[in-house]
Amino acid sequence: MFLIVFTIAGGLALFLLAMAMMTDGLKLFGGAGLRVILRDWTSTPLRGAISGALVTAVVQSSAAVTVATLGFANAGMLTLRQALTVVFGANVGTTMTGWLVAITGLGFKIDAMALPILALGVALRMAASGKRLEGLGNALAGFGLFFLGLAILQDAFGGMATEFGGQLVVADEGLVGILIYVGVGFIATVLTQSYSAAIAIILTAATQSVIGIEAAAAAIIGANVGTTSTALFAVIKATPNAKRVAIGHFAFNMVTGLVAIAVLPAFVAFVALIGSWFDVADDPAPLLALFHTVFNLMGVTLLLPFTNPMAKRLEKLFHSAEEDASLPQYLDRTVLKTPVLAMDALDRELRRLASLVHGLALAALIDDRTGPERLRRRSDAIATLDEAITEFATSIRMETLPRAAAEALPRALRVSRYLASATHAARAADPLHRQVRHFQDATARESVATALLDASSCINILESQSEPGMQRLARDEAFAVFLNSYQHAKQSLLQSAATKALPPLDAGHALDALSQVRRLVDQIVKADQVLATSEPDPEEHDTGLEAEDNQPLALS
Repeated sequence: MFLIVFTIAGGLALFLLAMAMMTDGLKLFGGAGLRVILRDWTSTPLRGAISGALVTAVVQSSAAVTVATLGFANAGMLTLRQALTVVFGANVGTTMTGWLVAITGLGFKIDAMALPILALGVALRMAASGKRLEGLGNALAGFGLFFLGLAILQDAFGGMATEFGGQLVVADEGLVGILIYVGVGFIATVLTQSYSAAIAIILTAATQSVIGIEAAAAAIIGANVGTTSTALFAVIKATPNAKRVAIGHFAFNMVTGLVAIAVLPAFVAFVALIGSWFDVADDPAPLLALFHTVFNLMGVTLLLPFTNPMAKRLEKLFHSAEEDASLPQYLDRTVLKTPVLAMDALDRELRRLASLVHGLALAALIDDRTGPERLRRRSDAIATLDEAITEFATSIRMETLPRAAAEALPRALRVSRYLASATHAARAADPLHRQVRHFQDATARESVATALLDASSCINILESQSEPGMQRLARDEAFAVFLNSYQHAKQSLLQSAATKALPPLDAGHALDALSQVRRLVDQIVKADQVLATSEPDPEEHDTGLEAEDNQPLALS
């Protein structure tokens, strides 16, 4: 018994390794193409489901496709409705594993298939000159290991059936027996975190007469529900949109499972009738593979028309009155496994951060309704978001990125640094627009007020919806105007301090705050220049003002 158990464990371990190699290799080989399919082929619920099925059939992992879909939804590239249809279709696509298992039960010699494929995959991996071919080599090697692991499982279950006969078979008739096997399938999937591995175990056990057809069908239903655990685990600390997709996936699989359990004997008989047309009614593996496919197609047929109402209902979940600005809307650690997708999410989150910093800057420059405490809370939230963005960016594996994306990553970190500096400057600049009203020197009061208005005008341009080229031109002109009014305001404050029109201490505080206003605008403009990637890096063409503002003020 111990030998059989260890053999099953070894075969399962080899099978899991094979699935991981196949999935990772195929994602690396066809990552950009799969990304385009998920993004562009989901315009209708039916197309979304077909896309999910095709992609899952290719990468051989519904969990990987589901997790990637969560990342697309967080990155804003898929709506909630589109993401739901993709994960619905993924359930159909993953039935390909069952058909692979069934093929090995139709008289093929597994070793004859596995070893040449494994040898070809290893050779391709060793000779590959690029990441894509290396990924294809890994996928082929994984495919070979898939069959070897399956052969070990078949031998182990065959030994179990010979050694123990029917002693290990729980009665598969009646509701209790059905529910037991549903639980077995569910637990097998949760423990292995691989739906494909659980299906392979179930089909192999049925092929070796360890369990009956109806029991195996019930276990498949349980495994189908268990596969949602991967998504549920993945979104424990994820964004609200990811949680909504995971809940929708769970609801879809639960409803499909409950319907199938309610009519299981009739359902199995119906599938057996279809199997008789293809002369496989007496062969457990292809019959169960057919059940697996028909079962998931039934779920898609029943629930796909309700995708839009389901999405609307899910959108009401995980919402507060106002979602905390410190939580990323597009970033999710699940997309780090697909670096190109991670870069898209990073760019979207950086642009969102820039918009938040723009709003904070305007509040600090001219808004009387935003008191110091509220401004502090807003800046703290933005700082927390900036830290999350930096942590996410530094977690992206640059070696797997295309060249253009690899070059964009340092620029993204620079944008984050500029916006962090602007956030700190906003808090330091905040008192100035209240202080200036109490200046006795009218010239100093008016010049500082003009500088604040020019600063806010420059930032407002960045929030406009004008054509990018025109917007950049207007930004540069407004920045030049601000620099001129900044110098004039600075000179006026120094003159007021020298003539005692302003107390030297008040003038010093105003100069410090004005310096932070200049730094605030300068850092925001630099961030915008880097976000517009066609422009040269502003670090290479610094204005020299930053060095000036780092000098201590000396008033005599």
